Amino acid sequence: MRKTFGAALLALAAAMPVADALAQAANPRNTLVILREIDADNYDPPRSTARGAGEVIYMMSDTLVALDFDMQTVRPLLAERWEISPDGKTYTFHLRRDVTFCDGRPMTADDVVYSLNRFIDPATRSPVRWRAGPVKEIRARDQFTVEYELNEPFGELLFQLTLFFASIVDRNSVERLGQNFGVQGFNGTGPYCWASWTPRQEMVLTRHPTYNWGPSGVYQNPAPQVDRVVWRVTPESQTRLAALQTGQGDVTQYIPYIAIQQLRRQPNVRMSQQENYFWDHFMGFKVDKPVVSDPAVRRAINMAVNREAIVRATWFGAATPADAYLNPNVTGFDAEAARLVPRFDQAGAQRVLDEAGWRMGPDGIRVKDGQRATFLVYGIQTQAAQQYLQSMQADLRRIGLEMRIQMWDATVGWGRLATQEFDAFVMSYPYVTATDAFSLYFNSRNRPTPNRMNWNDPETDRALTEAQTSVDPAVRAAAIARAQRIVAENNVWFPVAREQLWVAASARTEGVRAHGIYGIALYKGLDIRLTR
Repeated sequence: MRKTFGAALLALAAAMPVADALAQAANPRNTLVILREIDADNYDPPRSTARGAGEVIYMMSDTLVALDFDMQTVRPLLAERWEISPDGKTYTFHLRRDVTFCDGRPMTADDVVYSLNRFIDPATRSPVRWRAGPVKEIRARDQFTVEYELNEPFGELLFQLTLFFASIVDRNSVERLGQNFGVQGFNGTGPYCWASWTPRQEMVLTRHPTYNWGPSGVYQNPAPQVDRVVWRVTPESQTRLAALQTGQGDVTQYIPYIAIQQLRRQPNVRMSQQENYFWDHFMGFKVDKPVVSDPAVRRAINMAVNREAIVRATWFGAATPADAYLNPNVTGFDAEAARLVPRFDQAGAQRVLDEAGWRMGPDGIRVKDGQRATFLVYGIQTQAAQQYLQSMQADLRRIGLEMRIQMWDATVGWGRLATQEFDAFVMSYPYVTATDAFSLYFNSRNRPTPNRMNWNDPETDRALTEAQTSVDPAVRAAAIARAQRIVAENNVWFPVAREQLWVAASARTEGVRAHGIYGIALYKGLDIRLTR
């Protein structure tokens, strides 16, 4: 595979003089063509959790607040400022007065209240409505002031309101289109406006003519720099590479891992990396299932697998071995919890199993009290997951553990992952803070999904509640650190890899900088410009 990609890239590089001559004819002047792997089912902010939906929604709409490239600093966007009450229960947002929707109608507090109430309305059936916090009431105090009142403090609120689920949309368009909002049309306040959508082919956006309220401190330009954006679905990775190199496409984050280092050496491609990218891969254990219910087995698995080797073989340098449950750059990361994650030590793993009473059987698989040391892993069918699971399987076999693998197509896999059929599972996910990640996966109320480990620990729950509800930042930090240490000590996961985010841009494209919010590279793309 490496040879195939290498040959393709060299051939494309040689063809560049001809390709350059054709590129201008292929792409109209000031039209940015973004290449992506898959489409989304809809573009209604609260009704989709797909990254493919979010990357377009961020360009078509705005949220009250924005997240800077450091993934820690919340910046003003539709709200130019805000105050938080001393009890942490009421947020008062003061809105900009110059914002319009794509159809030209001015945005007011009523639009914000409508959009956020629609987000949390059970009738909307948003799968992530919990991200809005324990809402008591969201109301307009006047035309440009919104009060967001909670039943209890929710320290994550500002971070959660940067996510595209909380985008502000036009009530008139929603009521006119009904369930087809985000399918047949969209009206938001973002830098670009819906022009057309051909599902599984392309989404076309046009410049919002009056937009000049981009998040200050995040982008140099408050207004979009290109007239037209085409989000083009290109499923085949080699086709995306060819399109990028020949000028048929301008930018993509969907780069084959094996090609990243070679693209960095191509003079006609500009590469951008986001160091603060929070998208992790892990294996979770159902802690109440035979074999993996034994803490010694979970600890031995963490010690027996050579993370560095499997990450190198799977991601070709485009990921970092996950030596902790969270990226150390994320808000709330606890270094002590990271030190509790076992390091690679196969001999030590053997000793852990020996001391726990797991004896090697005649077939090379350990046995304890008549139970063979075998467990079943479920995963969504991806090339990366299949490859690293096979490597893990070989490492575990060396210490007498048998890991059986069952991969599922995504169309049925998520349903399977909501069952109790398996002993362990693999997954990757985005997060914005430590409390965001741990509240999602380790709260006992989230069993059986997304807490697929069936982790049910009162101390963890208390720590998570305190991390969410305390008004004192120091108390919140100590609480989420406590939760991380509990989980790490119990080896509830095997952290696999921290994926890197790279964005490749064509020679005519300038100002591309990888962002990474919810796994999305371009965010609003306000600094992107085309030189020809």
